[in-house]
Amino acid sequence: MAKKPKKSPGNIARNKRAKFEYHLHDKFEAGIVLNGWEVKAVREGLCQLVDSYVQIHRGEAYLLGCTITPLKTASTHVVPEPLRMRKLLLHSKEIARLTAAIQAKGQTCVATSMYWKGHLVKVEIALGTGKKEHDKRASIKERDWNRDKSRVMKSHNQ
Repeated sequence: MAKKPKKSPGNIARNKRAKFEYHLHDKFEAGIVLNGWEVKAVREGLCQLVDSYVQIHRGEAYLLGCTITPLKTASTHVVPEPLRMRKLLLHSKEIARLTAAIQAKGQTCVATSMYWKGHLVKVEIALGTGKKEHDKRASIKERDWNRDKSRVMKSHNQ
């Protein structure tokens, strides 16, 4: 029986919804503290960042809403929590910038992607301002136009 192919070596998960819901401004790279079973599940690609966001609590950053589905074989002796709070590893200056932006400007901090950097798992987080309904409609129109434009160009070149 053949093994199922793994995902690309760099990218683990992406939050495409964040780009649609928010205007993203500043991006940060953060390490993440994972348990052993979580690392094994991430290697298999069992991670979702759909509704994940960052919360600052007592001067430390935590990732909430990130779902890491446990493997049946790797988590037999542990009680896994797929939606637990995971600590993010950031410098204190970066945490201060995030805290100031979240409190003063009414922005939110969302996780946009999770990827491998060497043997470490990194999370890209971004400060974002929520889009209004008309902004979302404009991005849908632009996406549809780009799709139609590429179809026309493809048929024209053949």
